[in-house]
Amino acid sequence: MEPKSHSGLDLTKRRSTRQQWRPGLAAIVIAWAGLLPAETFAEDPERRAVAFLGSEVARWNRDNQCFSCHNDGDAARALFSGTKTPFAPKLADIRATIDFLGDPDRWERNGVDAAFSDKRLARLQFASALAEAHAAGQVAEKSTLIEAAARLAGDQSPDGTWPIDEVAPVGSPATYGPSVATAMAVTTLRRADRVRFREPIARATTWVRDRPVRNVHEAFSVLIILADEEGPDRARIDEAIGLLKTAQNDDGGWGPFPRSPSEPFDSALALIVLAEFGNREGVDGFRRRGRAFLIATQQDDGGWPGTTRPAGGDSYAQRVSTSAWATMGLLATPMAGLRAASP
Repeated sequence: MEPKSHSGLDLTKRRSTRQQWRPGLAAIVIAWAGLLPAETFAEDPERRAVAFLGSEVARWNRDNQCFSCHNDGDAARALFSGTKTPFAPKLADIRATIDFLGDPDRWERNGVDAAFSDKRLARLQFASALAEAHAAGQVAEKSTLIEAAARLAGDQSPDGTWPIDEVAPVGSPATYGPSVATAMAVTTLRRADRVRFREPIARATTWVRDRPVRNVHEAFSVLIILADEEGPDRARIDEAIGLLKTAQNDDGGWGPFPRSPSEPFDSALALIVLAEFGNREGVDGFRRRGRAFLIATQQDDGGWPGTTRPAGGDSYAQRVSTSAWATMGLLATPMAGLRAASP
């Protein structure tokens, strides 16, 4: 199900947001083959991506008188994650978003039509953005993050998951789905206080240990949640990395399932988690090819076409969230950090 904004605006309207990207086909094919660095045909893709997200975050609450999961959650989180990189955004332009994230009480009374919002999804996305804002030094009080994490922990189901968008086989950029939602929730709880939230973290860990790894989203959750447990869970981690390796398409990207067409969102999920395992043999090779795919599909304004379920739709919310995830995928895979490795 496509999301609606907190102000009740229908974000599933067809919009002419798709733009043509310009790199020549020959250059793209060569870059995908690993023969040229991706930057051969795209200058500063991270800088363009950050500029796009910064503009969208700054104008959303100004134009709509509310804060949204896609702009002030996903996109803001991507901006905060870039503060310690050469592509650091101008955060003064999104001061209203920072103030909003730093006051979790406002999350519950955001916008004029709360009937159209999923409060669990909003808490998850705003808490994830708050965790990045705190790490970036934009929200100083750790107690604020702990308060938000406590509310987030209250949304956990008895089986250990955060049941967001359970109907779809896999989640979307703006609605996550249970696998991605659970991984993001655990990340936020760990950042807030591992000891205080050890029980919900343990329940999620038990859940992910028992899950089959059938798609990119399940591999993402395994690698995020079990990364701290590589010793006892090495076989599960190997299984998840193996799926990502075999599911990578010839164009360098990933779809949600093995052999499904590549999408920016699913490719970003793979790149984000593989950043933690770059020391493994062969991983840098398919990270390099995945990075080239994201750069090749970046649009003229610095964003990406929205990954929708089913594919091929136009949604502003999904486009902004897709662009946020893709930006984080690029930031997690800098060319300077990749060894010269064959695909």
